[in-house]
Amino acid sequence: MTDVKGHEVTKMVETQEAVAVSSRQKAGLEARGIHAWFDKHHALEDVNLFFPENTVTGLIGPSGCGKSTFLRILNRMHEFIPKAAMAGEVLLHDGDIYDPSVNPAEIRLKIGMVFQKPNPFPAMTIAENVVAGVKLAKLKVASRDEVIEECLTRAGLWKEVKDRLGAKGGSLSGGQQQRLCIARALAVNPEVLLMDEPCSALDPGSTLRIEETIGELSKTMTIIIVTHNMQQAARVSDYCAFFLADGGPGHLVESGLTSQMFTTPTDKRTEDYVQGRFG
Repeated sequence: MTDVKGHEVTKMVETQEAVAVSSRQKAGLEARGIHAWFDKHHALEDVNLFFPENTVTGLIGPSGCGKSTFLRILNRMHEFIPKAAMAGEVLLHDGDIYDPSVNPAEIRLKIGMVFQKPNPFPAMTIAENVVAGVKLAKLKVASRDEVIEECLTRAGLWKEVKDRLGAKGGSLSGGQQQRLCIARALAVNPEVLLMDEPCSALDPGSTLRIEETIGELSKTMTIIIVTHNMQQAARVSDYCAFFLADGGPGHLVESGLTSQMFTTPTDKRTEDYVQGRFG
């Protein structure tokens, strides 16, 4: 019996390793040796993660463990914070986005961000909100109207607003505003989309629509989402990464396929967290 069990464990580990190797070969974004500081406070320690193309990765863990900090590092928004610093590499197609020769503004076009609180520009119309980033970045598009329709469609909002594109963005409901922000992020054609608890302030119906949008978008882009909702992480993500602070800097406890993380995690702390025993 022991031999059989041992064989099963060995086979499971070999399968996970094969998945990891396959995923690494397809990785469009990878973080290596990431540390983060706020002044003298060491907030994040030695995080290594890769994100396969066209997948959703959920970042989970209790508040204060560095998930949102890590997310901001992935598109160079961390450096906007006074006295913030970082170390390590973030590779997009094997090129370090923190290389001195890299323009941070161009990186943020390739790696977009959707924030926890919907933030449409209130003085702009729905249509103007969608193309705001395009205008700011001075990108050339063949047809403004086509971009607006395409991005609102991809964000799951077109049918609801197509007859009132001239209304102010702030006139929409909270869930609609969040999908408008997703459409705005999509308009500059990013390769990666970062989402920091995009459903935390939304009702269940709006949350469902955002999750459906995430599923559709992941067919053509890489998505990384911070969430405190374990059911949401299980529903929308292909991979999960569990962060914890343990009284020191935030660090990565383990990562892997979401199905494995929620059923047979390798660390007891992961099991306790996903089953709601703490956090």
